[in-house]
Amino acid sequence: MLSNMASSLILSPKKRITTTLAKAKALRTYIEPLITRSKEDTTNSRRVVFGYLQSKEAVTELFREVAVKIAQRPGGYTRILKTNYRLGDNADMCIIELVDYNESLLAEKVDKKVKTTRRRGGAKKAGDKTEAGVTKEKTTKKKVEMVEAADEIQDAEVIESTVAKAEPTVTDEPKEEAKDETTEDKKE
Repeated sequence: MLSNMASSLILSPKKRITTTLAKAKALRTYIEPLITRSKEDTTNSRRVVFGYLQSKEAVTELFREVAVKIAQRPGGYTRILKTNYRLGDNADMCIIELVDYNESLLAEKVDKKVKTTRRRGGAKKAGDKTEAGVTKEKTTKKKVEMVEAADEIQDAEVIESTVAKAEPTVTDEPKEEAKDETTEDKKE
């Protein structure tokens, strides 16, 4: 089954097939070593791949077209895209495809910015500032300002609630004392 699926994947015009998720995961582990083997076009590697695929057309296609296109890729030649569930038995369905043959995703890849590698934090030199370092400093400053503003708001709320609680007791006490003094003055 895996050799038939691998041959179908290699011989299909768009280099993709639709299958269940479990079969696609099994096919990935089956076909990726064969694609790696196809990078080296020797008689021995052709015989080994033919032993797995059992199809002359698939071996020829793999060594002539696919190997040329994936020559620079270090691994990860296939992509599994989950689709929906099959109506009959509700099995997870997906599309497995060769990565370098999906033209729509390749166009998106060109438009994206190149990511820099992230390294563990360490002491940076004063003159060594990168764009990522500047944005990190800006976001850190913004976070500090937001925390300080939140602290001020919280402090203001605490003060207002304290004042609101204290005002009735402060206004009540002088009135009571004033009443007490007036009653004492009258008694004398």
